[in-house]
Amino acid sequence: MIEDLLRRLGIHDGHSGVWAGSWIDQPGGELIPSINPSTGEPIASIVGASIADYDRAVDRSLDAFRRWRTVPPPHRGEIVRLIGNALREHKDDLGLLVSLEVGKVRSEGLGEVQEMIDMADFAVGLSRQLYGLTIATERPDHRMFEQWLPLGPVGIITAFNFPVAVWAWNAMIAAVCGNSMIWKPSPQAPLTSLAVQHLVNQILSKTEYDGVFNLAVGGAELGARMADDERLPLVSATGSVAMGKAIAPRIAGRLGRSLLELGGNNGIIVTPRANLDLALRAVAFAAVGTAGQRCTTLRRLIIHESIAEGFVDRLAAAYRSFPIGNPWDEGVLVGPLISEAAVAAMLRAVEAAEAQGGEVICGGRRVDRPGFFVEPTLIRARADMPIVRQETFAPILYVMTYADLDEAIALHNSVAEGLSSAIFTDDLREAERFLSAKGSDCGIANVNIGTSGAEIGGAFGGEKATGGGREAGSDSWKAYMRRQTCTVNSGSSLPLAQGVQFPIAP
Repeated sequence: MIEDLLRRLGIHDGHSGVWAGSWIDQPGGELIPSINPSTGEPIASIVGASIADYDRAVDRSLDAFRRWRTVPPPHRGEIVRLIGNALREHKDDLGLLVSLEVGKVRSEGLGEVQEMIDMADFAVGLSRQLYGLTIATERPDHRMFEQWLPLGPVGIITAFNFPVAVWAWNAMIAAVCGNSMIWKPSPQAPLTSLAVQHLVNQILSKTEYDGVFNLAVGGAELGARMADDERLPLVSATGSVAMGKAIAPRIAGRLGRSLLELGGNNGIIVTPRANLDLALRAVAFAAVGTAGQRCTTLRRLIIHESIAEGFVDRLAAAYRSFPIGNPWDEGVLVGPLISEAAVAAMLRAVEAAEAQGGEVICGGRRVDRPGFFVEPTLIRARADMPIVRQETFAPILYVMTYADLDEAIALHNSVAEGLSSAIFTDDLREAERFLSAKGSDCGIANVNIGTSGAEIGGAFGGEKATGGGREAGSDSWKAYMRRQTCTVNSGSSLPLAQGVQFPIAP
């Protein structure tokens, strides 16, 4: 199955492994294995990019940028449209590869590819809407306006859990804005990035714009090189808070721009006036979807003490019923964690929670089968437990109770991260309180929907330790451009602003 899949996607050479010429000829880096987390066995290996390979790719990107920035934006959008069509054509195979390489269940793998397609469609429309403003001026016969211009080559660093969708959030928008780019995917998901880049290369090879999209697969040393690289005016990086803290000072040290999408210790408040059936479904998906490996995964359930016992009993019953297994199999809802290290981190967190006074309601163990499978876990906890303030990338949900809504919001906001949040209530006042300046401190705040599964039309990102970046929809495109304020004098005099006088004798 796997060899046929890789051949259909154009990344298998037919006899010795995976074709690695998609981003640079004869790469000189180390061999990078792709591990199937459902079995723990390698799928294939690719030759990664060395630092020298990366530097050549950036030079190629710079050359392409000089040509691409002069292309009218709607024409750039046409190239993106063709890329979107290629993704549509290969959606099933790409979705299956996502399931095989990172363990997402089948519908989530397909959903990730659909997100790339949606971003391409969004970017095509955006290519005709890169607008500036006309600004009122105090000087007669003058016109003042702003315009937006491309930045240059953009660095894109993505994580394993959304191996291709987050690239599309950045790449599709950056492309129609007139930028070239270089993508460093997670070395835990090299095949999906290679497959997508190969499809992009097939489109660009038929145009004069080869080199706009580039790929360099490698480890942390490549990420550090990107952070330090003055040729990249912007680096968009998705990953852990620790990763963001490591690269942000390096980018800032050269006065570059960073767009950071980091961790999230997300919470949902459930009030006595909530539709509990709706809340149950939302909590279950938000906490267990992608085996708890989303930045928007629900980590903390904050539920009113009057309804906690019955709700948690129902939630535990749902947890025990979730089918666990190979993510490409029909009906499976819980796939594996990404690695053995991820399993170990989860088991350490469960042990720490118990040591700090938490009670495991259900789950908490490794599943006895090949691969990196664990049981979705509910833990009754207190807000003062240190482990509750830590993001563990696994399906662990800490359950806490509250008596007063102000107490619940304070508890919700007490963690370092500020990505996604939600409240379940049918009370208008409670909902508006949560959405007010005194409410959620997150970049995403929802009412009666969960914390994960955001649509691409809205700006995605968070506050505090989540990094402050915004990607995908709304006006996130402005992060990939430079603003220029322009004033044109069509008169024969030279009035100065603020009434300043500077006479010069003839």
